[in-house]
Amino acid sequence: MAYDVIVIGSGPGGYVAAIRASQLGFKTAVVERESLGGICLNWGCIPTKALLKTAQVFEYTQHSKDYGITVSDAKVEFDAVIKRSRGVADKMSRGVQFLMKKNKIDVLMGHGKVKTKGQVEVTDKDGKATVYDAKHIILATGARSRELPNLKIDGKNVIGYREAMNLPQQPKSMIVVGSGAIGVEFAYFYATIGTKVTIVEFLPRIVPVEDEDISKELEKIYKKKGIEIMTNASVEAVEATGNGVKAKVKTQTGEITLEADVVLSAVGIAANIENIGLEGMGIKTDKGRVLVDKYYQTNIPGVYAIGDMVPGQALAHVASKEAIVCVEAIAYGEKKYAHKPETIDYMNIPGCTYCAPEIASVGYTEKAAKEAGYEVKVGKFPFSASGKASAAGAPEGFVKVIFDAKYGEWLGTHMIGANVTEIIAETVVARKLETTYQEVLDSIHPHPTMSEAVKDAIEVAYGEAIHL
Repeated sequence: MAYDVIVIGSGPGGYVAAIRASQLGFKTAVVERESLGGICLNWGCIPTKALLKTAQVFEYTQHSKDYGITVSDAKVEFDAVIKRSRGVADKMSRGVQFLMKKNKIDVLMGHGKVKTKGQVEVTDKDGKATVYDAKHIILATGARSRELPNLKIDGKNVIGYREAMNLPQQPKSMIVVGSGAIGVEFAYFYATIGTKVTIVEFLPRIVPVEDEDISKELEKIYKKKGIEIMTNASVEAVEATGNGVKAKVKTQTGEITLEADVVLSAVGIAANIENIGLEGMGIKTDKGRVLVDKYYQTNIPGVYAIGDMVPGQALAHVASKEAIVCVEAIAYGEKKYAHKPETIDYMNIPGCTYCAPEIASVGYTEKAAKEAGYEVKVGKFPFSASGKASAAGAPEGFVKVIFDAKYGEWLGTHMIGANVTEIIAETVVARKLETTYQEVLDSIHPHPTMSEAVKDAIEVAYGEAIHL
């Protein structure tokens, strides 16, 4: 079989690349070794959100009297929680199957590997290898949990995110190593349903890629929830005991031992670049990622790479956009598309963390803006002053905006609060359009909403606050 485009991997980068290629008239196939939708749909973004929603619903029951409702004897049925999460994931994976059929994309089940230029070898579960020809090969193999040398994931005592959403029973206690998005999301889920959670973070603050004010706010809220937080600390070794684990933790004041049922390693991800033919083809990599140009072609013509396996933010929406840019650039070269696609501005990528309260951000942090030489105007509006937030029983958090004092350019926005991941897109679009603060203030925001806090924060930045 010969194809115009073969995509290896069917996550939010791979399946989007396949669909866009088919839309542009390419005969397309996608290779998948496990489940359509990849990690995001099956073991990442989607099933974790189902777990987090369960935690949120349970949290509502614990505070139902605040809303004038009495709920008695609410219990978490852990098996049912996991079953619901898996059901949501399965439904979404079936949705991708439908999209493949709708767009007339061939699905080749097995392990995909670039054999030679223009050829992909697919080995099925029985070990049978079939070679397919393709003019263009797009690598979209994603990533997996990163392992530290002294924190090997064994699936029982030390687990990764995949095991964390499919445990046979709820642990009474858990040590979460790392406080990025994966770490704080699982910390919230397990702590809310009754697990004693301790977060161990190597850096000086949790969610370290976020603005410092966001880190401080989340730490304050998490401690109030009963989550223990240790920063400037590292797990040096984990020892299995009869009924759990002992973790040796190095802190600034010395070494201590923590005991728990299980350790969750959430120290980031590692790209899946092994055994896919990179070495044989001479495809260049650096620091565990495949090197590509601005249209995602590798150093080998006809071979491309997108998503978590290339430098840049490892986010599903980034992979999807990279897929579209990559395919449209290919189509332009084949005279199937009218113009070269616009390349991605990686400084305008929204980042979202779905713990409670949620975190959403885009652009410069206050510190980064100052380090870049900007004189800044900063505005911060607390949700405690928002009528909608108070009515919803969600007064925690704030919106923080950063503007260039000279020209009024919107440099960044950082939010922590209920549903803020639904609000951040306003900043992304405004920054794309090079909007100034005045144009946002001249745009009427609906009341009462959480989203009007963005406008309120801008008013604070420019000394025009009405509601604070």
